[in-house]
Amino acid sequence: MEERHFSDISYEQFLNEEKLMGSRCKACGTVFVPPRPICVQCYAGEMEWVEMKGTGKLAAFTSIAVGPPFMVEEGYSRTNPYVSGVVELDEGARVVARIEGLDGSRPETIKIGTPLQVEFLHRGEGESLTTFLAFRPS
Repeated sequence: MEERHFSDISYEQFLNEEKLMGSRCKACGTVFVPPRPICVQCYAGEMEWVEMKGTGKLAAFTSIAVGPPFMVEEGYSRTNPYVSGVVELDEGARVVARIEGLDGSRPETIKIGTPLQVEFLHRGEGESLTTFLAFRPS
């Protein structure tokens, strides 16, 4: 991967390129996803980009039956809830994302610790293209 300065590109640009990027503190090595400009572990201000493998495990989740309008447009509702969760990445950082491939209407079947793989959900096109971070059981 070419060298890119931390302030020259955004997290969203990397998502559009289907890369899950975080920031790593140059002082203490703590990793954050999404990236932070300042380390909340040691308060240093020198961060660098680091690419995540995109694998991890489900640490927490919730089923959402009343979502924002764009989720309703995708077909989610009280009878078809979606799952949002906290994913503990193999690198140690935790990230909140949509969890695909799990039945939100049957939360009792969802298991903490389920292995997950990153997935990039593209919506819209051209200038209105938005990429959402999601994970799916691996």
